[in-house]
Amino acid sequence: MFDQYKLLSNINTPEDVKKLKLNQLELLCKELRDYIVEVTSVNPGHLGSSLGAIELAVAIHYVFDTPNDKLIWDVGHQAYAHKILTGRREQFAKNRRYKGLSGFPKMSESPYDAFGGGHSSTSISSILGMAIAAALSGNTSRNHIAVIGDGSMTGGMAFEGLNHAGSANANILVILNDNGMAIDENVGALSNYFIQLTTSSTYNSFRKKIWKMFSHKDDRGYPIRNVIKQIQDTIKGSILKNSNLFEALGFRYFGPVNGHDVVFLVKVLRRLKHIQGPKLLHCVTIKGKGLQEAEKRQTLYHAPGKFDKETGKILEIAFEPGEIEKYQKVFGETICELARENEKITGITPAMASGCSLDIMMKRFPDRTFDVGIAEQHAVTFSAGMACEGFIPFCNIYSSFLQRAYDQIIHDVALQRLHVIFCIDRSGLVGEDGATHHGCYDLAFLRCIPNMIIAAPLNELDLRNMMYTAVKTNAPFAIRYPRGKGVSNNWKNQPFETCEIGKGVCLKEGKDLAIISVGHIGNSGLQVVDTLTEEDIAIGLYDIRFLKPIDEQLLHVVCSRYRIIVTVENGSIIGGLGSAVSEFITTHNYKNKLKIIGIPDRFVEQGSIEELHKECGLDYDGILKTVRQLLSSTLSESGFTGLPSDASVLNCDLSD
Repeated sequence: MFDQYKLLSNINTPEDVKKLKLNQLELLCKELRDYIVEVTSVNPGHLGSSLGAIELAVAIHYVFDTPNDKLIWDVGHQAYAHKILTGRREQFAKNRRYKGLSGFPKMSESPYDAFGGGHSSTSISSILGMAIAAALSGNTSRNHIAVIGDGSMTGGMAFEGLNHAGSANANILVILNDNGMAIDENVGALSNYFIQLTTSSTYNSFRKKIWKMFSHKDDRGYPIRNVIKQIQDTIKGSILKNSNLFEALGFRYFGPVNGHDVVFLVKVLRRLKHIQGPKLLHCVTIKGKGLQEAEKRQTLYHAPGKFDKETGKILEIAFEPGEIEKYQKVFGETICELARENEKITGITPAMASGCSLDIMMKRFPDRTFDVGIAEQHAVTFSAGMACEGFIPFCNIYSSFLQRAYDQIIHDVALQRLHVIFCIDRSGLVGEDGATHHGCYDLAFLRCIPNMIIAAPLNELDLRNMMYTAVKTNAPFAIRYPRGKGVSNNWKNQPFETCEIGKGVCLKEGKDLAIISVGHIGNSGLQVVDTLTEEDIAIGLYDIRFLKPIDEQLLHVVCSRYRIIVTVENGSIIGGLGSAVSEFITTHNYKNKLKIIGIPDRFVEQGSIEELHKECGLDYDGILKTVRQLLSSTLSESGFTGLPSDASVLNCDLSD
């Protein structure tokens, strides 16, 4: 595979990069770009972001002494070139695969990954902590570099870090990789500010002349440096009146510079390496650089799937008539139906419009749809503010990103009992993005919050009806559903039905053992029931539907009728459905044997959803195996009575 890569085939560590002549770096960048395209064309990953950061990765490793000098990538999906240059060239072919490389920097994977970077806007805070720790330890020579971009600078935590770093006078270099994008196009005043800063022809022309005038001088000559800074401040203050944001925060600002001129980047970084204190280098890059289709269609090529490495054309799998739609499409179409009937309905997402299909509503109701950027905390409290004024906000956030807004959910929404509807996308195990993106914990961390309604659909019709029901309530309402396909396409053009909040359903009655499930994973339970039914083994299956308020009447019936209870959830085994059923059994003095099937108490790495479900025993085979083992080992025991002191609950009829 590496025969065509003359330079890259000999790069095993950054020390090998340093052996190259300066005029060889452009060829190395080209080979890296070609290799990333070659691999990701057949093993899909985050393409566009990494293609745009190749020159940055090469220049940084050429100038700085990594891993002694600390380097953090934010967001980490920009770091493919970094991974390849730091001893993972061959392993990159298994990037994001089961038992392969993580798609993000990972401390346990390489000493060159100074900090994990699956979620955005964390680099400045973490690099500042390292820099101050180094100073406290007497290490004043180490460099600390944070590369932040692909929308990460729009996150509030980035500015918390900037604010502290500027006042701490720490020796850090923040490199702003400004490509104008996140997954979708960057939004908001900050994005407009960067555009204004990088496109002011008067400022850039004047700055270039001044830089050239003093370029032959020693950067460490204080009189010259002071003169340059005075001139620079005057230029920025008079020509671009709002351009001193970073300098106002205590940073020395350098740029904008061409982030694809690797030779120039090396020269700039060599100078910045010897300037103490907080510094920010503003690099302008192109997302998808070097692949024409990726440059033209940047949102689509953020993670395009498989494509032709020569033409860049995506190898689209034809959508067959009758093929099952994804839950995301169901959400996007349903919210538009609801919004058509109710002008108070709005849609909010933190930079995930296309991923969650809120872009469907954006096209049809642009005035009522809001992409707030990578700002989950703001998205939740913004939704709360709209709810205060009588609007009904649907706040769609990926499960793993909702973790970042936990205080806002409690303090700003639930405590005030505001009518915010949380549509929690990517719940459960999500696949190749791995541990940083699995939606394992939403059931657990939401269940303990007062006033919260928590629902999970078994299928597409359930999702539609739960969204419809949520509109009619006056309380915080969370609906969680997985990434990917549903069950059938019978949801289209169907009338809405109101769900009875806190009411589960009996899908199949049986004896001895009952499965209680929540959400889409219950379909695997249906398969298990069907298999055992063919063997004349009758077990019960119940869809709890609402984790909160939970259907206690249903639980009384199940605990009274069945010796063994198995809970199945695509979420953490601690704190979710299994924990709720265990608490119920204990509270009401039942004696049932309980088995909880879910995501184990450890971080699950990357792989296909099928591989990860199998690893956790959440697939059809795993659930069936567990049920068989429980039946064979337990039913021989005698003396079962699950009855509480009040057996009247046995009169409950769940046949409906």
